[in-house]
Amino acid sequence: MRLSAYIFCLLSVFLCPCLQAKEGASAEPGMSKVKPEDGPSVKVANGYMVPYEVTIPGSEVTFRMIPVPGGTFKIGSPENEADRGDDEGPQLDVTVDPMWVGEKEVSWAEYKEFMKLYDIFKEFEGRGFRVVEVDAVDAITAPTPLYDPSYTYEYGEEPNQPAVSMTQYSAQQYTKWLSRILGQQYRIPTEAEWEYSCRAGTDTAYSWGKNADQIDDYAWYFDNAEDGTLPVGTKKPNAFGLYDMHGSVAELTVNAYTEDGYTTFDKGKPLNATELVVWPETSSPVVIRGGSWEMDPEQLRSAARLSSDDEEWKEEDPNFPKSPWWFTNDPARGIGFRLFRSYQPLSDKAIENFWKANAEEVVDDVEARLLGGRGVVGQVDKSLPEAIKKSQ
Repeated sequence: MRLSAYIFCLLSVFLCPCLQAKEGASAEPGMSKVKPEDGPSVKVANGYMVPYEVTIPGSEVTFRMIPVPGGTFKIGSPENEADRGDDEGPQLDVTVDPMWVGEKEVSWAEYKEFMKLYDIFKEFEGRGFRVVEVDAVDAITAPTPLYDPSYTYEYGEEPNQPAVSMTQYSAQQYTKWLSRILGQQYRIPTEAEWEYSCRAGTDTAYSWGKNADQIDDYAWYFDNAEDGTLPVGTKKPNAFGLYDMHGSVAELTVNAYTEDGYTTFDKGKPLNATELVVWPETSSPVVIRGGSWEMDPEQLRSAARLSSDDEEWKEEDPNFPKSPWWFTNDPARGIGFRLFRSYQPLSDKAIENFWKANAEEVVDDVEARLLGGRGVVGQVDKSLPEAIKKSQ
């Protein structure tokens, strides 16, 4: 029987009626019934997908989502591509549905709003609690405080710098938290969705062409990022209007890493990008894409794959079990993530796979940390921002 954790039960005093949906509320974020005169848009059945900006409730922090059209592409790289890895094939035809993609990588300004929940949920525990499973539909775990902030923040923690060193599980919990308080489905991508968004209609090694000649225009990488991570969105975007798909920080996906690439998928069957997934059975290795500021140009190619390594990336973590939320060793200071949102919301069962820890060992580690009082879990819904405001 799975261990349970104490989590805060939102007291009735915090359930603010003003948070209920108002009659005549605005349309779905990112949708327009008419085509905008300028800027990107994607025609869909009930109108046009358009860019939109979101303010994280309870803060002044914003992020912007960009519409990306559906289509088909070949995942992976051709055998004649320079610097190709053995894990980048065989190439497969993949269908991708329309979606919105984060214009930029998740920044420290955004991620620190999530990190604040640790102290908030700890405070809530003193006000009242009930017993709920960690993987309850409305529960998330907040990341524990950093073991060594001076290490993680050595290259800066400015609001516009990309957030780094979180695990796949922590990124998943972030997207679940954001989804619950906003009422929209945000998640990290499958690697097929990520590569499609990176390529932006190209089939070359990079989204700007077949070689690295223009890399300084589009990416922060080893040769031009001497001071570590740089502000997001300061290089040129790709054709979809997405910044830092190459370099800056490498981006987490939901996929487990497979040394034999895509050989397990059926070439004779139509493949959709949300289904081209090997769900992790262990905490690592998982697939990370795009390369980082610490890497060379060939590692920033559209098809290049990086595999995580918990043993090496958590080597200096003194905890037992080691943190499910944070890495402590490089190259983790070059690891971040980006938000994705499908045009057609995924089923409850499908989206849960994107939000939860799919590896049993991660679930066990989280519960062990919670049982030992070295973690915290809380309920999340649209009333949470108001509850926090009232508690303060």
